Amino acid sequence: QNNVKSKVLSEALMLTDDENIVDLQFSVQYLLKDPEDYLFMNRNPDEAVMQAAETAMREIVGKSKMDFVLYEGRAEIAVRATKLMQEILDRYKTGINVSKLNMQNAQPPEQVQAAFDDAVKAGQDRERLKNEGQAYANDVIPKARGVASRLTEEAEGYKQRVVANAQGDAARFSQILVEYSKAPQVTRERLYQDAMQQILSSTTKVMVDDKNGGNLLYLPLDKLMQLAAPGAPALPDPMAATPATPAAAPAAAPQENLFRSREAFRTRDREERP
Repeated sequence: QNNVKSKVLSEALMLTDDENIVDLQFSVQYLLKDPEDYLFMNRNPDEAVMQAAETAMREIVGKSKMDFVLYEGRAEIAVRATKLMQEILDRYKTGINVSKLNMQNAQPPEQVQAAFDDAVKAGQDRERLKNEGQAYANDVIPKARGVASRLTEEAEGYKQRVVANAQGDAARFSQILVEYSKAPQVTRERLYQDAMQQILSSTTKVMVDDKNGGNLLYLPLDKLMQLAAPGAPALPDPMAATPATPAAAPAAAPQENLFRSREAFRTRDREERP
């Protein structure tokens, strides 16, 4: 009934449960099971088959949603319509047995086909974007959780390291306090020497201001350390009886000033110590 060539618009358009109109095309195949009922109980049994098929189909479609009719529910609608149609024909004693009902086509009306296609495309795009977003979330969330876990572990390690250093400093201060209470002068001297050693170990030049003479002394520590090294060449004795040339005198003057500056620094250090 209502195939592409013999389509009847009034029969093809049906209303769904969600108040949408669908265009259905289906065909019915039937056999005679009782010739007597077929000939004598109905004036036009073939017309009765068409009306029963339309009635059954409208009832099933009217209880279904539009998407169910157009897509996943075609087979189920055909089975339910066949059963209902057979019940109607048996009630009218048509002598006809419905063998098969075929759903040939189900689509929106031609007047709204373009709008419906746009709506279907929008729904497909929505599902695609949802899938892409879910895939992105599945990729990003585990990475973010891994980074968060790593940062948490690093923070915990940093916490333990800082606490351990603080506890060590507190314990060392307590030990120094005990020693200071026993010998304050010696402890102060030791702390001063340790601090000066730590400061001067990373310094290559020291400027010393002499309070008494008002002279600014310059100590090249890097050169002094080189001269104090075991493999350094020995300095010449300025009092040795060797003939001095005019050119050698200026060369000996910087070394003599170097030792004088070093001796002045030691004298000043001893005077300033408590």
